[in-house]
Amino acid sequence: MTEIILAETSVKLPPTQAELPCDDGIPMETQRHKYQMDMLIDTLLPWLAQRSDGYVGGNMFVYFSLAQVKNQDFRGPDFFAVLGVPKKERLSWVVWEEGKSPDVVIELLSESTAAQDKNEKKLIYQNSLRVPEYFWFDPFNPQDLAGFYLNHGVYQPITQNAENQLVSQSLGLALVRWQGNYKGVETTWLRWANLEGELLLTPQEMVDEERRNADQARQQADQARQQADQAQQRADQAESQLREVAVNLLQGGMSLEQVARLTGLAESEIEKLSN
Repeated sequence: MTEIILAETSVKLPPTQAELPCDDGIPMETQRHKYQMDMLIDTLLPWLAQRSDGYVGGNMFVYFSLAQVKNQDFRGPDFFAVLGVPKKERLSWVVWEEGKSPDVVIELLSESTAAQDKNEKKLIYQNSLRVPEYFWFDPFNPQDLAGFYLNHGVYQPITQNAENQLVSQSLGLALVRWQGNYKGVETTWLRWANLEGELLLTPQEMVDEERRNADQARQQADQARQQADQAQQRADQAESQLREVAVNLLQGGMSLEQVARLTGLAESEIEKLSN
């Protein structure tokens, strides 16, 4: 993200989000950066929908101090998530209005921003915003992935677990690298997963999964009908053979009572067969 210059105004302090700039007019650097941000946000929204609180955003300004406003220093992370706040639309994240900073921040590195994200911004998230967890990822160099957690006011590295996950204790989720196709781009993406390793699905993956489940349910229903038809055919065949045996026994001189006892058919039914 870039800084913008706010023209001299008579904005009173502290300003509200409605009074603060919320757009610098500068797009993301590359299509892949934009898609990566979408991947992180879109996969987390259904997870967040199961909660009664929380907010997830990206590429929007985060205001954390009046000095920051006075110095015309406006910054925003590529991705951030906050729990314990009401669900509603925001123009920007204004800490003094919300009562807290983001719980998780992720910056997407590029050649022009990597040094700033790894140094200056890291210090801002550590010292000014006090963000509990900070991660960075380079969409064009997937090995450049790191995470940090705030410990006594200082960021400490998050070590990947045995499943090569970087676990977010704040969210109870994990960040994983996933090789695959997203929006027509085949590369290694940073994705959310639960602690069992199951990926949080993109909207398209959810649609595809529902379609597969529906197809599978139809196939299972068709198979069940076929099995029922086959079972009925076998039952009808057995019934026909049993009646044929009953007729032969009657023709051999057995009584209705004897044939009924041997075949299990009702005497009335056997009598009909004898006519």
